[in-house]
Amino acid sequence: MDTGTHDDGDAGPGGGLTTGEVARRLGVAPTTVRTWDRRYGLGPDAHTGGRHRRWTPADIARLERMCALTANGLAPAEAARLAREEAPEDSGGTRTRVDSPAPRGKPGRSRAGSGLRLGDVRQECKGIARAALRLDAPALDTLLAEAIEEHGMVAAWTEVIMPTLQAVGRKWESSGDRYVEVEHFLSWHVSGALRRGARPVAANRPGAVAVLACVPGETHTLPLEVLAAALTERGVPVRMFGGALPAGSLVAAVRRTGPAVVGLWAQGRSTASRPLAQHVAAMEWGVRGARRRPVVLPLGPGWAGAPMPGMPRPTSLEEAVAAVEQRMPG
Repeated sequence: MDTGTHDDGDAGPGGGLTTGEVARRLGVAPTTVRTWDRRYGLGPDAHTGGRHRRWTPADIARLERMCALTANGLAPAEAARLAREEAPEDSGGTRTRVDSPAPRGKPGRSRAGSGLRLGDVRQECKGIARAALRLDAPALDTLLAEAIEEHGMVAAWTEVIMPTLQAVGRKWESSGDRYVEVEHFLSWHVSGALRRGARPVAANRPGAVAVLACVPGETHTLPLEVLAAALTERGVPVRMFGGALPAGSLVAAVRRTGPAVVGLWAQGRSTASRPLAQHVAAMEWGVRGARRRPVVLPLGPGWAGAPMPGMPRPTSLEEAVAAVEQRMPG
């Protein structure tokens, strides 16, 4: 909650919207609007008296243009310059103050946001990172959906989403407790985008199901969620059980679904249980003489080490998708 100014109340008789109202309309934080005002000269064209600020339609049009440009990966300083040049002029008057131009920074670096070092990555990564740092939910959902639609689930994850998540994670680790909210915000929206981007699958064929679950004690679900979405995108029926599934519940789920493949995710070695994986791999069902067993795929860095016989360990999303598809009955 921002209490630094007194401009977030209802619009007064002078007309126009307050900073708080503008922020809600744009779906960004009020501090973001004030930062763009202070650093890039995107504030109201005129004051209405006292400390209260009132934003006209022309003022808001500049901010909307700023949001659109930064969401598409343009550096804030350049986006602000274009927003000032391209937004329609307010016929009600001229600007009453002049702000210093924003200092030039390195290309691709945001001076209003994080200083996230994304390196040589797709332009979409920068737009997603800036939307996450602004806590701009509408822009973030749109950019994630566009990346999945344009590149497909696997490429969107490996080339756009994962590099952005890693950059935010590095920023969190190097900044103490700062940016934790950004990482959680981004992860939540990525999870939603994965579910929305996966298309419905036709009715199951007997035995043609993949069961995906985190091992007991493992709560890192996002990599497993993207695998589920990528398989669904390819028409593979998936039963997703998410984080920290108890061993007994995992065994029950396998018996009830009779899957062709069971993917078990472990982020750390402390949660990767080889005895559990071996027990699941030894399970059988079906009539005598035609009994079947699932292929168990150990997924995640927790399974690093000596391989387990009969359990191929994919080391990338692309390999995991191929491994599951290859073991689906024809």
